[in-house]
Amino acid sequence: MRDTRESRLLLVLLVAIAFALITVDIRGGQESPVDGARQAAAAVFGPVENGVAAAVDPIGNAIGAVRDSGERHTRIAALEKENAELKAKLGSDDRNRNRLRELDTMLKTAGAGQYGIKGAQVVAIGAAQGFSWTVTIDIGARDGVKRDMTVLNGSGLVGRVTTVGPSTSTVLLANDPDFTVGTRMEKTDELGFATGQGDRPFLVQLLNGKAKVKAGDRLVTFGSSGDKPFVPGVPVGEVVRVDPSGGGLTRNVYVRPYVGFTKLDIVGVVVQAPRSDPRDMVLPRKPEPAPTVTVTVTAEPGDAEKPAGQEAQGRAEKPIQDPAQNQAQDPARNQAQDPAQNQAQNPAQDPNAQEDATP
Repeated sequence: MRDTRESRLLLVLLVAIAFALITVDIRGGQESPVDGARQAAAAVFGPVENGVAAAVDPIGNAIGAVRDSGERHTRIAALEKENAELKAKLGSDDRNRNRLRELDTMLKTAGAGQYGIKGAQVVAIGAAQGFSWTVTIDIGARDGVKRDMTVLNGSGLVGRVTTVGPSTSTVLLANDPDFTVGTRMEKTDELGFATGQGDRPFLVQLLNGKAKVKAGDRLVTFGSSGDKPFVPGVPVGEVVRVDPSGGGLTRNVYVRPYVGFTKLDIVGVVVQAPRSDPRDMVLPRKPEPAPTVTVTVTAEPGDAEKPAGQEAQGRAEKPIQDPAQNQAQDPARNQAQDPAQNQAQNPAQDPNAQEDATP
């Protein structure tokens, strides 16, 4: 339709007629003069609307189903997340207790050695730079951690810090083959160097080839100049095997570490060294041996003539007799116990009785 003056007039006329019909329909209410026309239009266009609705409804239902499916999926995902959180909460009770126990033990160890520590959690095992025994902890330069700081836990020496990031740090574990730490023997103060051997005991080379050492002896860190990378007095491990002394300048012993390097969780970085060397103070006390019960057995005179093993049995089987019954059963014993009675029964043995019988 071309946009001409006549078309614009026609459009205005149609709009005016529409407004007039709407006004008449509203004022007429239920008796509107256009009600008949509306019913006729409904009769004509109703089937068409139903057909169109029947054709469009599946599409609308599909769209609604997709929308509802998304909502249901979101709800299911929320429920699954809530369920997982509840399971994690229930399942982490034992872990939380273990972590609290580890933290408490570590604080006691730090207190015994007067170490100033920063607590940390192991967040990764094994760094990307090769096959070294390393872990990553969740504290770094922002927490005051620096390179070559000692790392420990409640059991003893864990390792030393090698790489420091803003919020994480890498720790080289003490069982790594490239790890070496100076050690001191408990009580004897023999010095040596411990080297990691992976999942095997530490190899400790004592500087004294004639050092007296045995299985069960314990070692602590000797300490480094300026307390870096190692502070003194941190428990290292316990001797499990000693190589025979070959007359050399050094002697090799094998030490089982106190720390379980495959199950690290809570550790502490020593950010402040102790004022003085704690030496053996951090080592736990050894359990005292159980008291020995001594039983003393007194032998009777007649037990020496009895074979071994029958002494106690003979003592147990000896009956306890009545003294009156013993006197009746043992006349000789009665005579020895009652001289007057014996004289009355045997006049021939009584000199006075013989004198009275002489005329």
